[in-house]
Amino acid sequence: MAQKPNEHAFAYDMTLDEARRRAAVLEAIGHDWDPIQALAEEELAWDMLYSGLDDDQQRIYDELVSAGVLPDRAVDRVAD
Repeated sequence: MAQKPNEHAFAYDMTLDEARRRAAVLEAIGHDWDPIQALAEEELAWDMLYSGLDDDQQRIYDELVSAGVLPDRAVDRVAD
């Protein structure tokens, strides 16, 4: 609330704006967007990015994972 006579308290309901934003996002990605395929492609990209590292690159990658800079991708995987 306002603390002084010359201050004003404003409230803005963002529900309509949020609905409008969500509709715009869904329109932009299109009706044929497949979130499962998008996630699978993202996983493949990560696998490609971190495959074939030389010893020095692997050491740096492991340091970044242990420092929490990069996620430990092995933890997120479900056993086959």
